[in-house]
Amino acid sequence: MLQNKVALITGGTKGIGYGIAKCLMDQGVHVAITSRSSARSHEIAGKLNASSKSGAKAIGLKADVTDFKSQQDAVKDVVSQFGQLDVVIANAGVGHFASIEDITLQQWQDTIDTNLTGAFYTIKASVDALKNSQGYYISISSLAGTNFFANGSAYNASKFGVTGFTQAVMLDLRKYGIKVSTIMPGSVSTHFNGNEPSDKDAWKIQSEDIGELVVDLLKMNPRTLPSKIEVRPTTPPSK
Repeated sequence: MLQNKVALITGGTKGIGYGIAKCLMDQGVHVAITSRSSARSHEIAGKLNASSKSGAKAIGLKADVTDFKSQQDAVKDVVSQFGQLDVVIANAGVGHFASIEDITLQQWQDTIDTNLTGAFYTIKASVDALKNSQGYYISISSLAGTNFFANGSAYNASKFGVTGFTQAVMLDLRKYGIKVSTIMPGSVSTHFNGNEPSDKDAWKIQSEDIGELVVDLLKMNPRTLPSKIEVRPTTPPSK
């Protein structure tokens, strides 16, 4: 069903993006992963290709989600190399956490530009290609997109924005046969915010769990659309 489909994943060199890429390739989906570092994107694409057992291929692209032309170029590269674009995952994200008294103007701008405007640029650049394929756009939001917390003003603002933005896009694009969903994970074992994944994170959602969820969405009967999915660890550690 998914064999030879093509996916573009922003921020796909580690964490959730990498987990999604690996799970999609296991299903025969060709993937393009982006990073602001050309060397890093090519390195991780090579790693994905080396472990591919389905015949699916990965390419690495240098792209910055805060730069609209960069996103346009990434989409053009994908369509040029694979001939189509079926799935777009807006995954790239950053987190700056501090009291409103202490968070800097640059930290605020970086969070909004990457997490929220980046999701906008990603779909804006790819909407024509997704119309052609009647494809799927998925944004990675967060439980922080519906639950606020101290020191989270910038991150909460960006993820509340991504959640609402994606739902509005869903209503805009479903008339073209494009499916749109946002996934809102809780604690995930990644390198996000300086974390180093280890055995202490075994209780958390793993990046491949999000990848499996994406595969499930793509395989779902097209008459049904889970447009907003909250996902959290089953059993958090006891305090």
